[in-house]
Amino acid sequence: MTTESQLLELSADQARRIALRAQGLLGVPDRRAGVRGMLRSLGSVQLDTISVLARSHELIPYARLGPVGRDAVEQAYWSGGRSFEYWSHAACILPVEEWPLFAFRRRHFLERGHRWHRMEDAERSSAEIVAKLRAEGPLTATDLGGAKKGGVWWDWSESKIAVEWLLDTGVVVCAERRGWRRVYTLAEQAVPAELLNTELDDEACLRQLVRQSGTALGVATEKDLADYHRLKVEQVSAALPESGLVPVRVAGWGRNGGRANGHNGGRVAENSALAWADPAALAEEPRGRHRTTLLSPFDSLIWDRARTERVFGFTHRLEAYTPKDKRVHGYFAMPLLAGGKLVGRVDPAREKGTLVARQVSLTTPKAVEPLAAALREAAEWVGCDAVRVERLHDESLRTPLEKLLAA
Repeated sequence: MTTESQLLELSADQARRIALRAQGLLGVPDRRAGVRGMLRSLGSVQLDTISVLARSHELIPYARLGPVGRDAVEQAYWSGGRSFEYWSHAACILPVEEWPLFAFRRRHFLERGHRWHRMEDAERSSAEIVAKLRAEGPLTATDLGGAKKGGVWWDWSESKIAVEWLLDTGVVVCAERRGWRRVYTLAEQAVPAELLNTELDDEACLRQLVRQSGTALGVATEKDLADYHRLKVEQVSAALPESGLVPVRVAGWGRNGGRANGHNGGRVAENSALAWADPAALAEEPRGRHRTTLLSPFDSLIWDRARTERVFGFTHRLEAYTPKDKRVHGYFAMPLLAGGKLVGRVDPAREKGTLVARQVSLTTPKAVEPLAAALREAAEWVGCDAVRVERLHDESLRTPLEKLLAA
């Protein structure tokens, strides 16, 4: 039996590189596998309504694969029955192979008996939705009778409540979005039979989800693993012994999962933490080309803010829902990844054919060159032919930045 003192010890820099490679941001991207391969590797891509450069689920493959056509991204997600939308880290696109793994969550909804909305006549409303979908095929909430009663956005109609309840419990699945609206279909018509008929118990679901999370993160604490698919820490703890992940220690992560003040020259410090790693990620030193890109705040590399601070020493918060006068970095500040580190933030917007960097802050003047490269590539990807920088935290950098943008 391996004691804690005998565990493999990783430096904070090794752990950071392992995490980057696991997330597809270090090394040669698998362009042949494309967006679908990326989705299988990450296991979950978060959806969000905000669209600045593009919607978040489009920004995720862009960050890893480069300027993939946006129509091609949507096709890869929603065509061919290869994915579905469900509750993971949040509302997420998941590879269809993961359908059996969320049986534990579908059972949880059933046991609870309702979602936060309640139906006046749940049995009748649900039966009507199932009958309509069986007769007419995939439909939106509008097709099913309208999403709202006419009030505020959460004032849902009975049919909307019913179809969302059926989605929660696995009778219905969303395997497509049209104009950002969910398209609902019966699970029996959308999920391959061998997956639909695979009924895993809770322990098997959790064990496989913990393993998948560990593979996607590379190296992670129990809290990191729990956050990936929004599991409970005690569920992760119970699943770990049979998950296939191996225990390691990481310098600088701290015994409480926090970040140390220094890396002790790359040596393992006293302030180390117990973590769990994908054995394949430990087989060879992570090397290769680092991606230079702007990241969605909902990117799985950084969606866990505590982990982002621990791994990258970078504090980031989404300020879209913060009053404008209290924002520090902007409405949709996108971290700048360069050289395997987070070196700045850009709050972007588009004005006709111009990508506008409303607000830019860098952690080092050396980040000017990767910033310019990231802005030019992002502009080209979204069809802009110019870049304009408005607020720059250090105005002494404006001249070199604008020269690089004009080059």
